[in-house]
Amino acid sequence: MTEQFNEEDFDLNDLPDDELVEQVHDDLYNGLREEVVESTEILLARGWSASKVLDEALVGGMGIVGVDFRDGILFVPEVLMAANAMKGGMEVLRPLLSQAGAESVGKIVIGTVKGDIHDIGKNLVCMMMEGAGFEVIDIGINIPVEEYIAALEKHKPDILGLSALLTTTMSYMKVVIDTLVEKGIRDDYIVMVGGAPLNEEFGKAVGADVYCRDAGVAVDMAKELIARRRAA
Repeated sequence: MTEQFNEEDFDLNDLPDDELVEQVHDDLYNGLREEVVESTEILLARGWSASKVLDEALVGGMGIVGVDFRDGILFVPEVLMAANAMKGGMEVLRPLLSQAGAESVGKIVIGTVKGDIHDIGKNLVCMMMEGAGFEVIDIGINIPVEEYIAALEKHKPDILGLSALLTTTMSYMKVVIDTLVEKGIRDDYIVMVGGAPLNEEFGKAVGADVYCRDAGVAVDMAKELIARRRAA
């Protein structure tokens, strides 16, 4: 008679490092927050640096999630669960990363434009960006141009992200970008726009650097554009 597998017999502490990292990837994929937190703590206790845990376990796992989301294998609910599990691990690592002065992949200020209170898409981008190692400053919904400018001056990000879901508010993105131009600071930032009613032509028309159709694309484009800028 085959012995049935008992979850209580499965101890993450028993796994060698490489298998534990693979388990983190699986647990992130399945949105298992408690398990991700436990594995994060185990790796730290074994002497791993916070940066190594972040890069190999958490970012590595969310990279798999991002690819499958982009390819239509995973959908928004599953990605939100994975991102929530990632946040659990990040809550353990963030204080340690701050102490070590670890450099993020990049920094993004993001918000939904004035007149628009929709935030599901924006929140998903935030979670995926953080999961990819970005520092994310989410300034919320219904954001007027003055608040975007204030956030840019305060946080000095690499990227400004503008989100809109309504056709009646998407044109406000041009107001924000035109204001950057007027102030002579447009070239200081990579401007990314996204939202259901937008398309690539609209992104070009309002003066954005790139239009992103979904959160997975946003992460890939953010990495590519920052790499290009730093290389230059």
